[in-house]
Amino acid sequence: MESKNIEGSTQLLTFLLDGEVFAVDISKIREVLEFTSVTKVPRTPPFMRGVINLRGSVVPVVDLRAKFNMPQGENSVNTCIIILEIAVDDGITVMGAIADSVQEVIKLEPEQINTPPKLGTRLPSDYLMGVGKHDDNFIMILNVDKILSAEELSTNRQDNAA
Repeated sequence: MESKNIEGSTQLLTFLLDGEVFAVDISKIREVLEFTSVTKVPRTPPFMRGVINLRGSVVPVVDLRAKFNMPQGENSVNTCIIILEIAVDDGITVMGAIADSVQEVIKLEPEQINTPPKLGTRLPSDYLMGVGKHDDNFIMILNVDKILSAEELSTNRQDNAA
Protein backbone atom coordinates (compact mmCIF):
# COMPACT_ATOMS: atom_id res chain seq x y z
CA MET A 1 0.00 0.00 0.00
CA GLU A 2 1.15 3.47 -0.83
CA SER A 3 1.14 6.44 1.53
CA LYS A 4 -1.86 6.70 3.79
CA ASN A 5 -2.88 10.01 2.18
CA ILE A 6 -2.98 11.79 5.51
CA GLU A 7 -1.95 15.41 5.17
CA GLY A 8 -1.68 17.85 8.03
CA SER A 9 -2.66 17.05 11.58
CA THR A 10 -5.49 14.58 12.02
CA GLN A 11 -8.00 14.30 14.84
CA LEU A 12 -8.90 10.73 15.69
CA LEU A 13 -11.32 9.04 18.06
CA THR A 14 -9.56 6.12 19.77
CA PHE A 15 -11.37 3.04 21.02
CA LEU A 16 -10.61 -0.48 22.25
CA LEU A 17 -11.35 -3.84 20.65
CA ASP A 18 -10.04 -6.95 22.40
CA GLY A 19 -7.44 -4.87 24.26
CA GLU A 20 -6.05 -3.24 21.10
CA VAL A 21 -6.30 0.49 20.39
CA PHE A 22 -7.96 1.51 17.13
CA ALA A 23 -8.86 4.94 15.79
CA VAL A 24 -11.17 6.53 13.24
CA ASP A 25 -10.86 9.99 11.70
CA ILE A 26 -13.21 12.24 13.66
CA SER A 27 -14.71 13.56 10.40
CA LYS A 28 -16.24 10.10 9.78
CA ILE A 29 -18.01 10.01 13.15
CA ARG A 30 -21.51 11.33 13.60
CA GLU A 31 -21.89 10.42 17.30
CA VAL A 32 -21.19 7.83 19.99
CA LEU A 33 -24.10 6.05 21.67
CA GLU A 34 -24.39 3.90 24.76
CA PHE A 35 -24.89 0.28 23.78
CA THR A 36 -28.56 -0.48 23.23
CA SER A 37 -30.47 -3.54 22.14
CA VAL A 38 -29.88 -4.42 18.50
CA THR A 39 -32.62 -6.06 16.43
CA LYS A 40 -31.35 -9.08 14.49
CA VAL A 41 -31.97 -9.12 10.74
CA PRO A 42 -32.25 -12.50 9.00
CA ARG A 43 -29.86 -13.51 6.20
CA THR A 44 -27.10 -11.02 7.01
CA PRO A 45 -23.39 -11.82 7.35
CA PRO A 46 -22.22 -12.93 10.83
CA PHE A 47 -20.51 -9.58 11.49
CA MET A 48 -23.80 -7.69 10.99
CA ARG A 49 -25.22 -7.57 14.51
CA GLY A 50 -28.55 -6.10 13.32
CA VAL A 51 -30.19 -2.68 13.27
CA ILE A 52 -31.05 0.07 15.73
CA ASN A 53 -33.58 2.88 15.58
CA LEU A 54 -31.71 6.19 15.61
CA ARG A 55 -34.24 9.02 15.85
CA GLY A 56 -36.58 7.34 13.36
CA SER A 57 -33.88 6.02 11.00
CA VAL A 58 -32.91 2.38 10.72
CA VAL A 59 -29.14 2.10 11.16
CA PRO A 60 -27.26 -1.18 10.54
CA VAL A 61 -24.79 -2.15 13.28
CA VAL A 62 -21.53 -4.02 12.63
CA ASP A 63 -19.68 -6.06 15.25
CA LEU A 64 -16.07 -5.06 14.52
CA ARG A 65 -14.74 -7.96 16.61
CA ALA A 66 -16.57 -10.42 14.34
CA LYS A 67 -15.52 -8.54 11.18
CA PHE A 68 -11.87 -8.64 12.29
CA ASN A 69 -12.03 -12.32 13.41
CA MET A 70 -11.46 -11.42 17.06
CA PRO A 71 -12.91 -13.45 19.93
CA GLN A 72 -16.45 -12.48 20.91
CA GLY A 73 -16.42 -10.16 23.92
CA GLU A 74 -18.89 -9.57 26.71
CA ASN A 75 -20.83 -6.32 26.66
CA SER A 76 -19.98 -4.05 29.58
CA VAL A 77 -21.06 -0.63 30.79
CA ASN A 78 -18.32 0.79 28.51
CA THR A 79 -19.55 -0.98 25.35
CA CYS A 80 -20.78 1.60 22.85
CA ILE A 81 -21.92 2.06 19.28
CA ILE A 82 -19.93 4.50 17.16
CA ILE A 83 -22.17 5.98 14.45
CA LEU A 84 -20.09 6.39 11.28
CA GLU A 85 -20.62 7.96 7.89
CA ILE A 86 -19.14 5.60 5.29
CA ALA A 87 -18.57 6.51 1.63
CA VAL A 88 -20.22 3.92 -0.61
CA ASP A 89 -20.29 4.39 -4.39
CA ASP A 90 -21.38 8.02 -4.81
CA GLY A 91 -23.16 8.39 -1.49
CA ILE A 92 -22.82 8.23 2.26
CA THR A 93 -24.19 5.37 4.37
CA VAL A 94 -24.73 5.74 8.10
CA MET A 95 -23.65 2.68 10.06
CA GLY A 96 -23.01 1.76 13.68
CA ALA A 97 -19.88 -0.06 14.86
CA ILE A 98 -19.68 -1.75 18.26
CA ALA A 99 -16.58 -0.93 20.31
CA ASP A 100 -15.53 -2.31 23.71
CA SER A 101 -14.98 1.26 24.93
CA VAL A 102 -14.20 4.71 23.59
CA GLN A 103 -10.93 6.22 24.83
CA GLU A 104 -10.28 9.80 23.74
CA VAL A 105 -9.91 12.19 20.83
CA ILE A 106 -6.26 12.63 19.90
CA LYS A 107 -4.40 14.73 17.36
CA LEU A 108 -1.61 13.15 15.32
CA GLU A 109 0.81 14.88 12.99
CA PRO A 110 1.78 13.17 9.69
CA GLU A 111 5.21 12.22 11.09
CA GLN A 112 3.47 10.25 13.87
CA ILE A 113 1.65 8.05 11.30
CA ASN A 114 3.35 5.25 9.39
CA THR A 115 2.18 3.23 6.40
CA PRO A 116 0.38 0.10 7.62
CA PRO A 117 2.44 -3.09 7.62
CA LYS A 118 1.65 -5.74 5.00
CA LEU A 119 2.16 -8.52 7.56
CA GLY A 120 1.82 -8.94 11.28
CA THR A 121 -1.63 -7.48 11.88
CA ARG A 122 -4.97 -9.22 12.29
CA LEU A 123 -6.44 -6.99 9.58
CA PRO A 124 -6.01 -6.75 5.83
CA SER A 125 -3.72 -3.78 5.13
CA ASP A 126 -6.37 -1.92 3.09
CA TYR A 127 -8.55 -1.76 6.24
CA LEU A 128 -5.86 0.52 7.69
CA MET A 129 -5.01 4.11 6.78
CA GLY A 130 -1.91 3.88 8.89
CA VAL A 131 -0.40 3.02 12.24
CA GLY A 132 -0.03 5.95 14.58
CA LYS A 133 2.16 6.38 17.61
CA HIS A 134 0.78 8.27 20.60
CA ASP A 135 2.28 8.25 24.13
CA ASP A 136 4.47 5.23 23.24
CA ASN A 137 1.40 3.23 22.12
CA PHE A 138 0.63 2.04 18.60
CA ILE A 139 -2.81 2.88 17.24
CA MET A 140 -4.37 1.14 14.23
CA ILE A 141 -6.05 3.90 12.18
CA LEU A 142 -9.00 2.34 10.38
CA ASN A 143 -10.09 3.18 6.85
CA VAL A 144 -13.83 2.77 7.50
CA ASP A 145 -14.67 3.23 3.81
CA LYS A 146 -12.75 0.01 3.02
CA ILE A 147 -13.89 -2.16 5.94
CA LEU A 148 -17.25 -2.88 4.32
CA SER A 149 -17.44 -3.33 0.59
CA ALA A 150 -20.29 -1.86 -1.44
CA GLU A 151 -21.41 -5.43 -2.16
CA GLU A 152 -21.68 -6.25 1.56
CA LEU A 153 -23.64 -3.06 2.21
CA SER A 154 -26.03 -3.56 -0.72
CA THR A 155 -26.74 -7.14 0.43
CA ASN A 156 -27.53 -5.72 3.86
CA ARG A 157 -29.79 -3.00 2.37
CA GLN A 158 -31.78 -5.58 0.36
CA ASP A 159 -32.28 -7.69 3.49
CA ASN A 160 -33.37 -4.62 5.49
CA ALA A 161 -35.90 -3.64 2.82
CA ALA A 162 -37.47 -7.13 2.82
